[in-house]
Amino acid sequence: MAARSAGILVYRRHADGPQVLLVHPGGPFWARRDAGAWSVPKGEYRDDEDAEAAARREFAEETGWTIGGTLYPLGDIRQKAGKVVTAFTAQGDFNPATLRSNEFEMEWPARSGRKASYPEIDRAGWFTLDEAAGKIIEGQRPLLDRLRALLAAG
Repeated sequence: MAARSAGILVYRRHADGPQVLLVHPGGPFWARRDAGAWSVPKGEYRDDEDAEAAARREFAEETGWTIGGTLYPLGDIRQKAGKVVTAFTAQGDFNPATLRSNEFEMEWPARSGRKASYPEIDRAGWFTLDEAAGKIIEGQRPLLDRLRALLAAG
């Protein structure tokens, strides 16, 4: 069975139109990557866990922020590697300068024997839907379209 993740695509209304909050993965592998590297804050969850509860937990762990209020479902998407992401959306406004992510440890450089800790998310940013389409991981682009349709429907 494919790994499952749950996440929240936060949006805010702006003079230039809706903006979405995306996060950039931390660690040396992603350090120099930008286009196609950003993501919805998300994380894996167990089969016996509620997707919405997991999305809220993962959002808080990856960003240090909490989402209150109602989450609206954006459905599931399947990323290239097969992971299924269940996404929700909510309106919010966070200051990227206050990002506080959990950390992970890895050996770097590979096979060097040296381990170091890195933030799971090294930065966050607000992007218009068009800007976000160039930043977000390709497999998550349908979430932007779904949000656009949801906002257009009122």
